[in-house]
This record gives sequence, structure tokens and C-alpha cells, in this order.
Amino acid sequence: MHKKTDTLLVIVALVALWQVLHWIVGSVALTSPADTLARAVELLGSATFWPHVAETGVALLYSLLLAVFGGLTIGIALGINRLAGEVAEPILVSLYSLPKITLYPVILLAFGLGLSAKVAFGTIHGIIPVIIFTMNAVRTIPPVMLRSARVMRLSPPQLVSTIILPAALPELVSGLRVGFSLTLLGVLIGEMFASQRGLGYLVMNAIGGHDVRTMMAVVLILATTAVLISAGLLHIDRRMHRRAS
Repeated sequence: MHKKTDTLLVIVALVALWQVLHWIVGSVALTSPADTLARAVELLGSATFWPHVAETGVALLYSLLLAVFGGLTIGIALGINRLAGEVAEPILVSLYSLPKITLYPVILLAFGLGLSAKVAFGTIHGIIPVIIFTMNAVRTIPPVMLRSARVMRLSPPQLVSTIILPAALPELVSGLRVGFSLTLLGVLIGEMFASQRGLGYLVMNAIGGHDVRTMMAVVLILATTAVLISAGLLHIDRRMHRRAS
């Protein structure tokens, strides 16, 4: 009950701050919450809006699949091989802190405009945190469990399915939560610079046309969707950690 009340208070405070900022800077720079919500409802009721949603959704799905499965595979391998993990970890952390927008020219040359470039952007943003979380999760598995697996001569797929995934699942969900947010960010950046469709493109197009109302409405829709999905993943994450403790 307290959590719901606190959440509601935070939302009210943010909306109030938004309204105050609107009064200060005016509609040219920031539309009001009510006006933004009205425009968001208009967009959701427009037939031309949903193809852009589908475009972003497809790119996000492909990016998440690549980031999650690629991140799990690499993270498990680095977690099992301690030496390789210790060598790779500082490199991964450095790449994680690198502004990914600097890779935009390379990705554009390699993939051109369209879905491939957006998927590449999303995957690059999301895969590294999944690798790091997975690698650290595997490292926390008691060595005796891994030695028992070797004694039992478990195959690599059996080792992953019976020991690594169940033991590391809480941390893997944490990595997925972070990876989702960054993957979505990467896809949107890709749409802003390397696409003529998608929600990121709509934001960039609205900025170019000085349509602050549409820009704010699309950002509101994106932010609300991302917060709801992240909240769901956070709920699963906390339940996993409670069961593990």
C-alpha cells in the first residue's frame, strides 16, 4: 500500500513540475501535460501511427533476441573460463562506457539505412550489460557445483540447463532489465539517424518541423511503455532474488 502511495506521489510531483516548467518556458519549448496527453490520444487513434509502432517493435524484438542470446552465450563462456573473463571484463566495461553514437558512421556504412542498422544499434547498446551480468552471475556459482558437473560428465547444454541457468537466474533477470532499457534506447537512436520509419523517426521529424506537441506526445508514449515494462521486469527480478535468498 505504501509503495503504491509513494508511486502516485512521485507521478503527481513529476506532472506538477512539468506544468511549472511549461508556465516558465511556454508552449514553444514545452507543451503542458494536458495538451501532450491530448496529442498522445490523437496519435494512438490515428491509423498512420501504428505502422511506426510496429516498425519499432520489430526492431526492438530482433535486437533483444540478439542481445539476450548473444549476451547469455558470451557471458556464460566468460564466467566459466575465469582467465578469459578477467581479460575481457575491463574491455567490456570500457566499451560499455563508450558513447555508442560514435559508432553511427561505421554502422551506417556496414548496414545502410533501414531495419538492419536499427537492430545493430539496439544490439550494441543492450548486449554488453547482459554479458557482464551473466558473467558475474556465473562466477557466483559455488565451484563445487561445477566440479560435480564435471564428475557427472554433463554435456555443455546439460551444464547450462541444469546448473548454470537455475543458479544464476536472478542476476540474469537483472541483466535483462538493464539490457531492455538500453536496447530500446539504441533502437530509437538508430531510427532517429538511420531510418524513415519508427517512433524514433517520428520524434526526429517532429523536432525538424518544430512540432513540439507531437514530439512530447511520442516521448510520453515511449516513456510510459518503457516504465511499465521495466517495472514488470523489476517485479520479476525482486521475486527471483527473494526466492534465491
